[in-house]
Amino acid sequence: MFETYSGATRLVPILGHPIRQAKSPYGLTKGFADRGADVVVVPMDVTPDAVATVLTALDSVRNLAGIIATVPHKFALCAHADRLTDRAAFYGSANVMRRDASGAWLADMLDGVGFVRAVQAAGGTVAGATALLAGAGGAGGAIALAVLENGAESLAVHDVDPARRAALVAKLNAVYPGKAREGSAMIAGYDLVLNATPMGMRPGDALPLDLSDLTGSMFVGDVVTPPGLSPLLQAAQAAGCRISSGHDMFHASLDLMLDFFTAA
Repeated sequence: MFETYSGATRLVPILGHPIRQAKSPYGLTKGFADRGADVVVVPMDVTPDAVATVLTALDSVRNLAGIIATVPHKFALCAHADRLTDRAAFYGSANVMRRDASGAWLADMLDGVGFVRAVQAAGGTVAGATALLAGAGGAGGAIALAVLENGAESLAVHDVDPARRAALVAKLNAVYPGKAREGSAMIAGYDLVLNATPMGMRPGDALPLDLSDLTGSMFVGDVVTPPGLSPLLQAAQAAGCRISSGHDMFHASLDLMLDFFTAA
């Protein structure tokens, strides 16, 4: 994969904090190589108080093929961009950014599309489903819109920040009137139970939802990518649920990211 690694190689930094859990650098670098692109994806652990400074510094690095943001830098990446796709503008967050033909930064948000593709590939049915989503942040907003775009009957949103939850529900109802509402941590009565928070990434994290009413008929999806399955998915699997993980989401998103960065 690195036979031609040289001064002509272009870079894609992936910014996160923490970053050690990220599995995408190798997979994306291999994906670029498979497409004949001389690009290396480099993980960078950047704290929230430094991310704006780092993004400004990266403006001057001319051999970048683009920039990727993971938790918690998706809002910062969106704010730094010169132009946004309609998706990123709706969410107010972005996970990929590249220079367009004019040299301006163009940002997009692919999390929602990738997550729904992973759910569907694992046997989950989104169309007509009642869904509960934990997390109204950058990934949560992307997933929420994608779930409704794919025909969910309704979506309840739970978040520890009531104001953030209310803001996302209002935005969703502006596009899909009456389809979104404020939810709680209780999962009874839902077909899809989805986690878009980082809870489960670190050892000892609490569960993002109350699993007292978990049944095997539910589909459970998680954005978290720890070694193995997150505690949420372990519990779901033990209950007989079909599941999709953060790793599944990444693999479903891989071609979307590569398409974005190699677009003419």
